[in-house]
Amino acid sequence: MGLTALCIGFGSKSSAESGSLRVAVAANFAQPAAEIAAAFKAQTGTSVSLSTGATGKFYAQIRYGAPFDVLLAADSLTISLLIKQGLAASDGHLTYATGQIALWSPDPTLFKDQAEAIELLNTADFSRLAMANPQVAPYGQAAQSVLTHLELGQAWLNKRVQGQSIGQTFQFVSSGNADVGFVALSQIIGQSKQTDLPNRHPSDKLVGSTWLPPQSWYLPLKQDAAQLTAAQNPTQAQSFLSFLSSTEARAIIERYGYQL
Repeated sequence: MGLTALCIGFGSKSSAESGSLRVAVAANFAQPAAEIAAAFKAQTGTSVSLSTGATGKFYAQIRYGAPFDVLLAADSLTISLLIKQGLAASDGHLTYATGQIALWSPDPTLFKDQAEAIELLNTADFSRLAMANPQVAPYGQAAQSVLTHLELGQAWLNKRVQGQSIGQTFQFVSSGNADVGFVALSQIIGQSKQTDLPNRHPSDKLVGSTWLPPQSWYLPLKQDAAQLTAAQNPTQAQSFLSFLSSTEARAIIERYGYQL
């Protein structure tokens, strides 16, 4: 299914009998979710099994009965659709974070500010640019909106490489398979290992070249979460959703560059 499983505590095979919580997580939120899951277990004793991937793929899997208790989506529309379709509970769903997209390269000399980043895109002075698939990944939709704003919506298509999630997109860039790409700010912060930075992150404090396009250039990346109606651990699911709003969880979320 193209998903990366990250297990904390008990393995996912015994999640139902062990009482562990099964949480599907949008790829951009993988690192903070791991920290939050560990903090949740320390406080409640409940183990969490995380599966990370593209929100659009999770949506399709949930419709076909995927055994998750909670979905942390990369947008708000997916949760709204699941609620309307009776696949997610309307009670307790929440916006847990608002993300930011970034143009990023591990090469610190590629560009240093917005003017140089836009010039790079206009001149296409790169071999490959990575972005998430706009059809399944909200961060891919945001990247496409930024390019459209710059009148580059259909430019240099032969130089684009699409990841099926923002996680795969980040791997393309960090591994050097793409020179530059649109990724989540949280992933760059995780790469930089500077999670003590304030909520707004100057690019000179992040590894490589980083440009944050104005958030007015794309729809807000409001990320919603909800308990799924097929949840086998509904009590723990509600506890986890409540924990997302705790001071401890919010501090983790902010450290990764998300707005609350």
